[in-house]
Amino acid sequence: MEKLEKDFCFCTLALGSKYHALAKQLAGDLEKYSPGTKLVIYTENPAEFKEEKNILAFQHQQQGILHCYNDKRFVVEKALSLFRVVINIDADTRIKEKIPEDIKFEPGIFGRNEDLLDHIKKNRPANLQIIKNVASKLNIDCEKAKWIGESLYIVVRDNDREKEFIKNWGIIGSYLELKGMHSGEGNAMGLAAAKVGWNITKSESWEKLNKIRQHLDASYGKKQKTFWEIFKRKLGYHYRLNKARLAALKDFDFYYR
Repeated sequence: MEKLEKDFCFCTLALGSKYHALAKQLAGDLEKYSPGTKLVIYTENPAEFKEEKNILAFQHQQQGILHCYNDKRFVVEKALSLFRVVINIDADTRIKEKIPEDIKFEPGIFGRNEDLLDHIKKNRPANLQIIKNVASKLNIDCEKAKWIGESLYIVVRDNDREKEFIKNWGIIGSYLELKGMHSGEGNAMGLAAAKVGWNITKSESWEKLNKIRQHLDASYGKKQKTFWEIFKRKLGYHYRLNKARLAALKDFDFYYR
């Protein structure tokens, strides 16, 4: 692999042709506004990006039971193995201006945030007890935990606390998905950050990046799927659900009691 000159990168998931195209568009913006900055991608088809000079693409198949939101932890983990600073950004994002060269990154996690329980009460009140249950099982004070905005956040190496963060994100994300919470990875991230003792703030670096990006939110306006696309999606869902249920049996008390 080529020598990596910068200590920071961007990363994203790009699963499916629509997100392949969006990721290439994002890579083009980075090449224009931050030459030399890499975009680390997890995708089911790395060959799709072989012509993109600033993309590092790695093989990945969806692990999330219904959606792939918590799969973001895998690309963050990979990017952190390569760079000190990882900026996770949704593929359906445009960079509109030059990325400042003087951005400074402190250890920890940074992004838009709000009180976790307030966020749950406003957006997912029916799931409040699930959040409290998983927090209790992991000895996390959910009264002090934060929800983290999912479309742009920064993770910086912090004496291996970032590894514990990823590990706990996986445990919490799996628990929530098995209980029917298939989206809103910001809840799992917030609990995992609280577990490792990170204090979540926006930070000056996050504010600078947030001002120069435009999130398009490609999840809206989805086209009508064909019968075979629906069948394939249902088949994949039941495969991943049964796989997750079997894996959870290894820690029956945590996941099922």
